[in-house]
Amino acid sequence: MRIKICGLSCAEDVQAAAAAGADALGFVFYPPSKRAVSIEEAAALLSAVPPFVQSVGLFVNPEAAFVRAVLEKVPLEVLQFHGQEEAAFCAGFGRRWIKAVPMQDLPDSAAVAQYCSAYAQADGFLLDAFGAQSSGGSGKVFDWKKIPAVSKALILAGGLNVENVAAAVKAVRPWAVDVSSGVESAPARKSFAKMQAFISQARAAAL
Repeated sequence: MRIKICGLSCAEDVQAAAAAGADALGFVFYPPSKRAVSIEEAAALLSAVPPFVQSVGLFVNPEAAFVRAVLEKVPLEVLQFHGQEEAAFCAGFGRRWIKAVPMQDLPDSAAVAQYCSAYAQADGFLLDAFGAQSSGGSGKVFDWKKIPAVSKALILAGGLNVENVAAAVKAVRPWAVDVSSGVESAPARKSFAKMQAFISQARAAAL
């Protein structure tokens, strides 16, 4: 079981997430988000990421030039796309990438499978409760019964927190879980205790 803490915006939270045992840390490059970081801020934050912890950049319908500008200064290992980006666009930056799936907009598992089939080159799919009018981080849960069997890594997100992550892991058996608002003590600030408890619960449930 791998765990990603997303929406990190200060060095203290980066260090706390790594110390709590996170496998991956997410940085938001989407200015409307309250968790967004600038290129300069992200470059400084990544200097606090220890070895063997992956850095992930979240984008929403970005211009290609913006993604390239980020990658020139920020050594991201994985790109995460949350908009209506086409597969060829996502694959065009020489990085591993995952596609977020807008579960709110998809009525059943067949529709989810069809959506994923358009992104066959992706390294994984992040299933989140967002729809066309949002981009994740809402704290909402979606119906886990809509998740189809796919051959790629499934990353479960959407409303996960300390109270429900164990049930989510047992029900879905995802390759990884992703959390943002569910481990916050205040908007855009993470709680070390919540991150520690979340990671402990997720790993125990995966055994």
